[in-house]
Amino acid sequence: MNSSGYNRRKAVVVGAGPVGCLAAMSLAKIGWSVDIYEGRPDMRLPSSKAAAQQRSINLAISARGLAAIQAIDPGAADRFLSTVIPMRGRMIHDAKGRLESQPYDRDGQCINSISRAYLNEDLLKEALAVPNIRVFFEHKINSIDFDRKKLSARNAATGEDVDVQFDFCVGADGSYSVVRRQLMRVVRMDYQQWYIPHDYIELKMPAGPPKERGGDPTYLLDPNHLHIWPRHTFMLIALPNKDKTFTCTLFAPTADFDRLDSDETILKWFKANFPDALPLIGEQALLDDFHRNPRSSLMSIKAKPYHYKDRAVILGDAAHAMVPFYGQGLNCGLEDVRVLDILLREAQVDPTSQVPEGKEDSRLAAALAKYSETRHQDLVAISDLAMNNYVEMRHSVTTLSYRFRKALDNLLYSLNFRHVTAKDVVPALSNKTFSTSVRGWLPLYTMVTFRPDISYATVVRKHKRQSEILEAAAWYTGAATIAGMAGITCITLWQRLYNRP
Repeated sequence: MNSSGYNRRKAVVVGAGPVGCLAAMSLAKIGWSVDIYEGRPDMRLPSSKAAAQQRSINLAISARGLAAIQAIDPGAADRFLSTVIPMRGRMIHDAKGRLESQPYDRDGQCINSISRAYLNEDLLKEALAVPNIRVFFEHKINSIDFDRKKLSARNAATGEDVDVQFDFCVGADGSYSVVRRQLMRVVRMDYQQWYIPHDYIELKMPAGPPKERGGDPTYLLDPNHLHIWPRHTFMLIALPNKDKTFTCTLFAPTADFDRLDSDETILKWFKANFPDALPLIGEQALLDDFHRNPRSSLMSIKAKPYHYKDRAVILGDAAHAMVPFYGQGLNCGLEDVRVLDILLREAQVDPTSQVPEGKEDSRLAAALAKYSETRHQDLVAISDLAMNNYVEMRHSVTTLSYRFRKALDNLLYSLNFRHVTAKDVVPALSNKTFSTSVRGWLPLYTMVTFRPDISYATVVRKHKRQSEILEAAAWYTGAATIAGMAGITCITLWQRLYNRP
């Protein structure tokens, strides 16, 4: 019995990453007693921070992720926003070092750069500030019996195995999820996992010298852009950090990485492909990062369903790992929490109402079934969009056809009677999943990144219809151009023939 005079049912959240922490806060808010189990040590320890700096891609959090945090804890969202660096567009670096700024949104909306470690620490602190949440670090899950509502975990500090009873289990334990694997034993789960033939490695661009003696360090690049060096089959990107450095990530085919097998080869390749980036990173720093930082693979996962009865659900990468090229992996995972929170409240799930042994909580089971049914098409949609956006980032952004379509897309967008921004829609998203009516012409990037009220599946359907219009416009423009050129050629030939002596 707790201090409020009633019994709370226990929810266990496996994984103390951003999605797991927000899920714990969501469940605690509606009355669950929540225990978080994390296999890694406390991320706030200096040793954990050093390890994190070598393994994670910088995160770009946008309206969907922010809307989710706002829906669960408005105060946390306000504090969080003060720590990010806004990026208002892409800065394209061509092979000769020339720059081209491509704004993300005509209304000035931006995505935000933040380190994974900082975001995770911030949400963990917010979770631990909630009275009915506890966290157990260095507890690796061995097995889960969903029918008996019991999990077994190994305490790495003591070497002991501990058994934990629960009423509801949330798996937010990443791409290699133990909870997902355990669910496969009791659920007929459709599951796909594949690696793309590209790897990535992280590099560090240092801060620049102070502008005046005794002043603060400076940025070597414009900090309000996501910098991209597109090179057709590979690319380098750079995101700003608060300490005036940039976290750079090189994405390239696995075969290309395999050929970079000596210091001489690495430097020669960078000089040929990124002549303006190499002096900023520094040759020795580049080589040190290549030798020290891990080279990692890129994986995509699709699964269905995401739940089992009233016992468990998987969220975030555990349910839908995706490649990082739309910057939506984190945002989508946080949105999972917001959507599930709304469905649980709509179903009037009461975690203070005890369920007889051997019986199901019909309301919880119905809410989880609705989550699996309605969320799947959205998760497939964004996974496919993320894969497609890699081609755009590493190649399409440099082509004339892309620029023409982008200009026409923005022109049609500008004709909308009223522009709806994230600020307009976020307040309503605490109590509804998505808008049922989406009006006007909207660019794909705007819908995905700045309109959290539009589901990913709706984004894909609307984009398909608009693409057909753009393709027709491009065809007619091309046909008119060819006809015009043919007409000019005919006139020129006729004039030459007419003027012949």
